[in-house]
Amino acid sequence: MTYTQKRIIINKAVMTLSTLCAIIGMGFLFWILSVLVINGIDALSANIFLNEGAPPGNDQGGLKHALIGQLYLVGYASIFGVPLGILAGTYLSEYSQKSKIAEVVRDISDIMMSAPSIVIGAFVYAVVVTPMGHFSGWAGSIALTIIMLPIILRTTDDMLQLVPSTLREAAFALGAPKYKVIIQVVYRGAKAGILTGILLGVARVAGETAPLLFTSFNDNFLNTDMMQPMASLTVTMYNYASSPYEDWQQLGWAAAFILSMFILTLNILGRLFLLKKRGKH
Repeated sequence: MTYTQKRIIINKAVMTLSTLCAIIGMGFLFWILSVLVINGIDALSANIFLNEGAPPGNDQGGLKHALIGQLYLVGYASIFGVPLGILAGTYLSEYSQKSKIAEVVRDISDIMMSAPSIVIGAFVYAVVVTPMGHFSGWAGSIALTIIMLPIILRTTDDMLQLVPSTLREAAFALGAPKYKVIIQVVYRGAKAGILTGILLGVARVAGETAPLLFTSFNDNFLNTDMMQPMASLTVTMYNYASSPYEDWQQLGWAAAFILSMFILTLNILGRLFLLKKRGKH
């Protein structure tokens, strides 16, 4: 057997093994999604969106309190995290560039992105919840902001660095100040990538449960006071799905379906924006 024939056989074997592993992985994914969709759709009803939580045995219970609480927590986290992430990424790319400070910040951001979310929840519990003396919606939003921030920061930094330096030089040659160059030239060239990072960051925090257990805790009723414990869809899903009551388990399936579809939609939108950006080059 010649060397070329050996390479062909090895190549086919590796390709076959890789294809088989991909099929197995996709099979598990579709299995999980199919079970989620079947049970989730079966549990959906108008009461899910119109009614608050109810005691076990009451089939009129819903997830209104958890849905609104989730919107509050993720919404405030986005209000804080998105501007901070974009501004920090802009500073790294446009002002500090290859300085030692920038490299340290990038390394810290990479570490934070891989850090377990429960660790961040414990940190916020120690520095926010303990001094306040009680759980609160603000503590939950702060924890989600910390999780979201490095994702948006790194994405913004990377996307801005992909904008050709010739565009900046052309704008400077026309007499534009640096802040206008960044806003009107650099941001426009990287807007699809930045938006993708924002969507991915929101999708990441929207599915977090562990940090909210330490911070916003939960509430079985509708509450919009951020200074008090607040319901969230993720924690409510965990509580209902792990309960021994069948009606609560059905609500848990409905919560899992709603949350999964929301996160899936955000990820698909992020991918579409990224593909649109690549298609222009």
